[in-house]
Amino acid sequence: MLLSVKELTKEYTTRFGGRKVNALRGVSFDVAHGEFIAVMGESGSGKTTLLTLLAALDRPTDGRILLDGEDLAAVPGRALSMFRRDRLGFIFQDCNLLDTLSLRENIVFPLVLSGRPRAEMEARLLPLAGQLGITTLLEKYPYEVSGGERQRAAAARALIVRPALLLADEPTGALDSGSAAQLLGILDACNAEGQTIIMVTHSLETASHASRVLFLRDGLIADEAVRGALTRTEFYPRLATHLSTLQQGGVRLA
Repeated sequence: MLLSVKELTKEYTTRFGGRKVNALRGVSFDVAHGEFIAVMGESGSGKTTLLTLLAALDRPTDGRILLDGEDLAAVPGRALSMFRRDRLGFIFQDCNLLDTLSLRENIVFPLVLSGRPRAEMEARLLPLAGQLGITTLLEKYPYEVSGGERQRAAAARALIVRPALLLADEPTGALDSGSAAQLLGILDACNAEGQTIIMVTHSLETASHASRVLFLRDGLIADEAVRGALTRTEFYPRLATHLSTLQQGGVRLA
């Protein structure tokens, strides 16, 4: 098992009045090597908090997150940034590329921080750029390319470290339908090659690419859908049924 989440709890205290908010309330699930998991839920359901904890950007109030058997809570604070850089890949909705760097420089930046030799950077970069269709764009800057091209560069930056786990936060949220389909095709191809992915999304179409979908409600896993042998076209209405069932239970999903 690549990832084990055990009774994960996250409690926040509001700035005014000191009211406690339970963003996560005992979430547990496992992720096998090579799985593609989507996480869905309304705003405030806890999905962003969950992704933040999986990314080791925050500590849980209680519970454990084990990646390849290693407890994230046991990683010393000073070593966390290195752990994230070497073990995790991130794709964000807004890409988070640096405008002062070319696409080439943005993509290899994690390897620069790791002190990798230039030859290794190029050996990793060129096949990846070819796969993502951005080879001719590598010398351009983020503001010189389209949103879809920026997102492909962001995907390359995440994948170039060969992460144990790829985390994606609404990766298609800011893209047009064509660019979204292209990016999802890339994620499908990476997953087919064994890359493990956890993706937060509001989109049924996007979630239908996953092998399993977790539905969060009020900080808990309220439901789960497994794709199995279904095609994406067949999985889509099943996901819609799950959402409808949750809505009938008084939850309005975005």
